[in-house]
Amino acid sequence: MATTESIQKAYIDFVLTEGHQPKSVYIFAKQNEMAEEEFYRFFGSFDALEESIWADLANKTLIEIRGQEVWLQYSAREKALSFFYSFFELLKSSRSFAVYSLNRQPRGLSSPRVLDTFRAIFENFAESILNEGIESAELSDRKFFSKRYKDALWIQFGFVLNFWVRDNSAGFEKTDEAIEKGVNVTFDLFQRSPIDNLFEYGKFLAKNGNLKEKMGFGNF
Repeated sequence: MATTESIQKAYIDFVLTEGHQPKSVYIFAKQNEMAEEEFYRFFGSFDALEESIWADLANKTLIEIRGQEVWLQYSAREKALSFFYSFFELLKSSRSFAVYSLNRQPRGLSSPRVLDTFRAIFENFAESILNEGIESAELSDRKFFSKRYKDALWIQFGFVLNFWVRDNSAGFEKTDEAIEKGVNVTFDLFQRSPIDNLFEYGKFLAKNGNLKEKMGFGNF
């Protein structure tokens, strides 16, 4: 009997051997000794099947990192780093498929459609840890901008993913370096900075307008 995993595995084997998707669900099903309707019980198309593979990689990563004994003690930054490192470590075993899958996506400014479900999972995770970081005061709660933090983290993920596809260093050690530098820089921007202090000072002056007239050494 076919399962989600068996169909995914057969599909990956086919595309990596042939270099393209099967010509039809009927042919694919016949080659794998299953009825065509059995395929459709799990997936509506090959694109949906491929999207599910990426989504499963995200979910497997989350299960792994959330099962760590130190997970609850991690800061938001450490949780993000843990996801990035664990995901790309897991992706090594599926590198050929990942490169095939991403290379067949149309080039553009938006993220590949094959990552749509993955992105939803990632952003849900990102929003969760970012809210934790804001509540603990690890991250700055900036009006309007805080809600966009998860978008910045997604952009950072996209950068690392593209970097990894082109990385030919031993053990993909350059990707590990890209993760460390990229995620840390991104979280540095989320934390309180001198600009936040200046903004707060400006709000203070705006609320206390009568003080503006008294400011300056000339008024002493």
